[in-house]
Amino acid sequence: MSIFIATFVIMSIAVIAMAIGVILGRPAIKGSCGGLNQVGLSGSCGGACSTEEKQICAQRKADKLKQIS
Repeated sequence: MSIFIATFVIMSIAVIAMAIGVILGRPAIKGSCGGLNQVGLSGSCGGACSTEEKQICAQRKADKLKQIS
């Protein structure tokens, strides 16, 4: 039971620290552009990616197609 309580306390401290970081003006944690798409599994560069990130993603896709051909 003491391990459960210690784990709960540590996880709570981590969550509180992240919340304080967001409250104090640090941007929220976000995912990367591409993700699994970069290794050829699935996904896309849609959603929260900036225009520059989408252009980089499109260039990587084009380069990958050139390598395959």
